[in-house]
Amino acid sequence: MGEDIVISARNVSKHFISHTERATSLKERLISRRSSQTMFHALNNINLDIEKGSTVGLIGANGSGKSTTLKVLAGILRPTTGEVSSRGRIASLLELGAGFNSELTGRENVYLNASLLGLTRRETDGLFDQILDFSELAEFIDAPVKHYSSGMYVRLGFSVAVHVDPDILLVDEVLAVGDEHFSRKCLAKIAEFQDQGRTILFVSHGLDLIERICSRAVVLDHGNVKYDGDPYFATGELRKILGTDLPEEIQDETPEGSLIDFGAVTFSHQPGSEAIAEFKPGQPLSIRAELSITDYWAAKVDKIQAVVMGVGRMPVWAMALDRDQLPNGGGHWALDFVVPSCPRTGGRFVVSFLLLAGNGTPMAMHQTQHAFAVEPEPGHSVGLLSVDYQTASSQIVPA
Repeated sequence: MGEDIVISARNVSKHFISHTERATSLKERLISRRSSQTMFHALNNINLDIEKGSTVGLIGANGSGKSTTLKVLAGILRPTTGEVSSRGRIASLLELGAGFNSELTGRENVYLNASLLGLTRRETDGLFDQILDFSELAEFIDAPVKHYSSGMYVRLGFSVAVHVDPDILLVDEVLAVGDEHFSRKCLAKIAEFQDQGRTILFVSHGLDLIERICSRAVVLDHGNVKYDGDPYFATGELRKILGTDLPEEIQDETPEGSLIDFGAVTFSHQPGSEAIAEFKPGQPLSIRAELSITDYWAAKVDKIQAVVMGVGRMPVWAMALDRDQLPNGGGHWALDFVVPSCPRTGGRFVVSFLLLAGNGTPMAMHQTQHAFAVEPEPGHSVGLLSVDYQTASSQIVPA
């Protein structure tokens, strides 16, 4: 494991056994020979390296393996196959009430939870007032936590997790339980951790939150990693998996048996040439998108637009194929967009393809999973564009 890697997962899989039939009596248990077990594959051959100081978001649909991944990385679950290694103290807030004894008071649970994270009683004594102040639970701290609301559980659990001086903080969707005021306090604490160079793994269904606070995002789908990279591009990939990249009214009107299916998207210097991922300003750029389309949709498409977007899905430039440039009838289409000279830009880009009907109504959209990059011009390291400018300075002498 490299010096900059604090958590490494290699070929990690996690399988659970679910019991579909249970014996209701001792006699039935003894004489039944029917198999009542099925294997559920929660994670399939996951490979992840988490770099020190990064904030990584795990996103996906329900049941995609996000929480299981977090628990395996935290060491709470042991992988069925593969290895996980970590470096540094890990503090986790993975599920409501984890690490708490419902019969104990809030005060007693602070000491219990802190001890599970490796703190001595003397260390916890020194941190207790800070934990209590952050949680805002002073009047309830000596009450049994079984009487706490879900929001109070989160307040106490998060307060302990962020005050035990963790190198790595793992946070699951439980933050969604807290009220707006406390959520803002949590996000401010996470921002403080980021400034201090601590590592954070964050699970959330709030895609705008993932885009806002994460430096990297991993998309999981049925226990498999589907994308690992820029959070803005990751949320687009998840929307594609969920089918929410199409306008709702278009999904509802699609007749059974009709199909628009984007295939490979390749970047190269000219159509059909070897695919590459990095370009220099001034080099030719060819973008080819392959598309399978039925006669139903082919008759409706009036224009196909390709929009090149930077970080934050900010459109940089757009290109279009009009009706008279498109193939006739359904089938397998190859769409080529050729830029003779890459503009004077630098950074990573993603391409979104939009099919438009005759009235300009969006019919379907596809966003590439793989971005391409344009190297900045020599001497230009900050900003999307290299702009010619002049400078001047003068000193104003007070009258």
